[in-house]
Amino acid sequence: MPQRLPLEMLTDLARTQTDESAKRLGLLQSAQLTASQKLEMLMKYRQDYALQLQALMSEGLATAKLRNYQAFLVTLDGAIDQQRAIVAQAMTRLDRGRDDWRNNKRRLNSFDTLAERVRRQELMAQAKREQRESDERAARKFFDRAANPTL
Repeated sequence: MPQRLPLEMLTDLARTQTDESAKRLGLLQSAQLTASQKLEMLMKYRQDYALQLQALMSEGLATAKLRNYQAFLVTLDGAIDQQRAIVAQAMTRLDRGRDDWRNNKRRLNSFDTLAERVRRQELMAQAKREQRESDERAARKFFDRAANPTL
């Protein structure tokens, strides 16, 4: 029994760590998805704005307005670059989170396997004890009958 208690504690701790890493992984996946969606939105907005500029240029556009559009496109390009960096960081964190979860899951599986092995050994030991007790009762009964045939 003393060996089982620490193993149960380790298994419970590993299970808690695995659950916590799974929750963190969910948050990291959500953050990565949000960052990617924001990047897509910025890129679409930039494309729409560039198409709008092209349409205005074909109709004729004042120089001041053209500079404003071009400056805004440069600003959008900077925002897109920043968002790409954010997406890359989110992907890195997500990859680390996956590795962390996998390691915790592997550790939990190892403890579960070890606990199952201990349980099987305990069951086998119990079955041997029961068989030995049964054999001893049968032997006593046999010897009692041999010693006293009237029973």
